[in-house]
Amino acid sequence: MLTKFLVIRRDNIGDLLCTTPLLTALRRRYPDAWIGVLTNSYAAPALADNPDIDEVLVYDKSKHLPTAPAKVIALFKRVGLILRLRRLRIDFALLPASGDQRSAERFAVLSGAARVMRADAAPESGRHEVEQSFRCAAQLGIDGPPPALTLKAPSAAGIEVPPGTGPLIGLHISARKPAQRWPVERFAELASRLHAEFGARFLLFWAPGTADDLRHPGDDEKAADLMARLRGLPLAAVATHRLADLMAGLACSDSVICSDGGAMHIAAALGKPIVCFFGNSDARRWRPWSVRHELLQPESRNVIDISVEDALAAYRRLAAH
Repeated sequence: MLTKFLVIRRDNIGDLLCTTPLLTALRRRYPDAWIGVLTNSYAAPALADNPDIDEVLVYDKSKHLPTAPAKVIALFKRVGLILRLRRLRIDFALLPASGDQRSAERFAVLSGAARVMRADAAPESGRHEVEQSFRCAAQLGIDGPPPALTLKAPSAAGIEVPPGTGPLIGLHISARKPAQRWPVERFAELASRLHAEFGARFLLFWAPGTADDLRHPGDDEKAADLMARLRGLPLAAVATHRLADLMAGLACSDSVICSDGGAMHIAAALGKPIVCFFGNSDARRWRPWSVRHELLQPESRNVIDISVEDALAAYRRLAAH
């Protein structure tokens, strides 16, 4: 009889990607099982064409919707999704996230799953989020270290790469938390010095939108400022209005420089070497998984205290391997 697993991960892109090693382990242990993932519509593209998944079940988070009618429509769709889950007759619902999982718990109960498996209520100190998510696998008798992240890169046909032979470095300049935001003038100085020393070329990424957008603040102004400062250098701006655009652009990069966040985990899932800036987030829990990286986190837990010299030295170490 076909065993059916439903993995519920309703968090951000990085959290979802940190769950893909669990999906890989499930597929290896149960090659003939049905494996579905329930996630939100914003993060779902990160699972496109994932070979370990039979179906991605998607819902809209209310906070991502602009109007009351849109929220009502999303509610009706969610009811339809729950009915679909119940018809599937799920054997195991896996909840790999830690902490407050009330919404995931509700989905698990409403799905009618025969058994619900949960990760620890709180992450163990020093444990990576991948390892935390993998605790669900242990409950199914799956041992061993978690594998790498999985991400299928979309087509890069629309990405314009600057000409030249130097390393192509992806610069992602946005971060959700203020303590993770490195100043634009330092990105400009770092890029100039990387070009002078390594002949580096650049792809520029940022969160689209204006800074005063209350729902989805972006860094259009910061990106324009950086492009003006780097005029004359081999740099191409990559508009990332869709998550697929960000994934495709990062896939083109030879290495990536960014702050902790979704873009960093996408780069890790694509196997890219990374220089990453950490502010007030837990570096042991959220560091890039299973890829070469140089992690910079000042004692102040604010990336404003990472100097250009620090970042340049980190890239040199990364490039030396």
